[in-house]
Amino acid sequence: MTSILHDLPGLLYGLVVGISLGLTGGGGSIFAVPLLIYSLGVPVRSAIGLSLAVVGATAGFGAMLRWRAGEIDLRAGIVFSLGGMVFAPAGTWIGHFLPASLLLSCFAVLMSFVGWRMWMGKAETADAVGPCVLKGDGKPGPGCYTRLAGAGALAGVLSGLFGVGGGFVIVPALLYVTGTTIHRAVATSLLVIFLISLSGVGASIAQGQAFPMRVSALFLAGGLLGMLGGGAMRSRLSGPVLRKVFAAAMWAVGAYMLIQNLTHFLPKR
Repeated sequence: MTSILHDLPGLLYGLVVGISLGLTGGGGSIFAVPLLIYSLGVPVRSAIGLSLAVVGATAGFGAMLRWRAGEIDLRAGIVFSLGGMVFAPAGTWIGHFLPASLLLSCFAVLMSFVGWRMWMGKAETADAVGPCVLKGDGKPGPGCYTRLAGAGALAGVLSGLFGVGGGFVIVPALLYVTGTTIHRAVATSLLVIFLISLSGVGASIAQGQAFPMRVSALFLAGGLLGMLGGGAMRSRLSGPVLRKVFAAAMWAVGAYMLIQNLTHFLPKR
C-alpha cells in the first residue's frame, strides 16, 4: 500500500501532462518541467531531459492515433520537424552552460508568454494568412519549406533548452504557413513534437544525462493515459474557457518559479 501511494504522484502528474497535450496539441506540456522539479524532486537537468522524453513519447502516441484517423499533414510535419531536429541539440548544448536558477527563471518567463497567448486566444490562431498558403495545385513553393524549417528550428532550440514540446510555436506556424485547419494543425504538431524530441533526448543522452527510471516509467504511463483522455475530451469542452484555465495555471506556476529562483540573483546580506 505504501509503495502504491509513493508512486501515485508520478502517475497523476504524467496524467496532467498527457491531458494537456491531448487538449492543446503541445502548449500544456510546458507543465512537465515544473511538476518534475517541484513536485517529484527531480534535479533540474534531469527534469528537462526527462520532460522532453515523456512529452515526445506521449506526443508520438497521440500522433499515431491522429495519423490513423487521417488528420496529419505529413509533408508539412516532416519539413517542420527536420528544422527542429537539427537545432534541438543546440538548445540542449546551450542549456548545459546556464546556471539552473537562470534557466528556470527564463522558463518562468516563457510560461508567462505562452499563458498570455492562450488567454488572448492566439495559441490556436494565426495572426494573418501567410504568403505561401498552398495554391490550387496543392504544391508548396520553396518559400513554404523555408518558413516551415525556420519555425521548426526555433521550436527545436526551445525544446532542447527547456524540455518543452513547442506546440505554442508549432501550431500557429502551421496555421500561418499552410492555411490548414486548427484541428489538422494540432494533430500535425504532435508528430513534430515527437520527432524533435527524439533529437533532443538523443543529445541529452550523448552528454551523459541519466534519467530516474521509476519516475520516468510512471510519468510516461500517466502521460499515455492522459493523451487518450485529453483527445476524447477535446471536442466536448469549450475552447475559450479551456484556454483561459490553462493560461491562469501557467501564470501561477510561472510566478512561483520566479519567486523560487530570483532570490539567487539578489545581493547577499
